[in-house]
Amino acid sequence: MPRHCLALDLKNDETAIAEYKRYHVKIWPEVKKSLFDAGIVDMEIYLAGTRLFMIMDVGDNFSFSAKSAADAANAKVQEWEALMANFQQELPQSAPGQKWVVMEKVFDLASQ
Repeated sequence: MPRHCLALDLKNDETAIAEYKRYHVKIWPEVKKSLFDAGIVDMEIYLAGTRLFMIMDVGDNFSFSAKSAADAANAKVQEWEALMANFQQELPQSAPGQKWVVMEKVFDLASQ
């Protein structure tokens, strides 16, 4: 099963970080459905300071571009993304308008 790891920063604001975490205790059902519909089988997000690390396990047919197009057509997902943008800030290496940055895999114990 393919796995993607991504990173993003939150704004350095304790109140905002607490609010972001609160929203993720139980995400909106429409957002959850959009993840499954896109072929995301499992997703976890971890936080260290202000750095977020996301692990996505996806089906073989998952496509970032198809997910992006579906999100653009989903008003509830767009509402969620606009709300989350209040808490997030781009990484220095982000392309303009890019939030989550795909991370490069540099080590795999199983391949040693």
